[in-house]
Amino acid sequence: MTEHTPAVAAAVEGELRLLDPTVRTSAELFGALLHPEFEEFGSSGRRWDRASIIAAMTEGATPRPITASRMRGVQLAPDVVHLTFVTDSHGVCAHRSSIWRLTEGRWLLYFHQGTPFGPAECATD
Repeated sequence: MTEHTPAVAAAVEGELRLLDPTVRTSAELFGALLHPEFEEFGSSGRRWDRASIIAAMTEGATPRPITASRMRGVQLAPDVVHLTFVTDSHGVCAHRSSIWRLTEGRWLLYFHQGTPFGPAECATD
């Protein structure tokens, strides 16, 4: 179930910005959306911290287009939102889970996890 609160809307907006190729190639724009204690368990199985994910996303690589679907959000506390969604990047599909925290008046991505799944399931899952 998706809650329609300003907090959920802000987290969804932030998540969609993180998928924007312009943001993904800018350390400043990308980093501005990440909490100082950010951590990720990527769909590759790799564990990322804030510095390593900013470097990986912005150092010379051309990001592949990513589409997001089935975005759902729940506000868990006044300062915490949980989002779940599916991404597809040229048939590479993953279930995604993100936790956003209100920090100094801004919604920042605190934790993210991606779990890959088969392309045949991507269209129907």
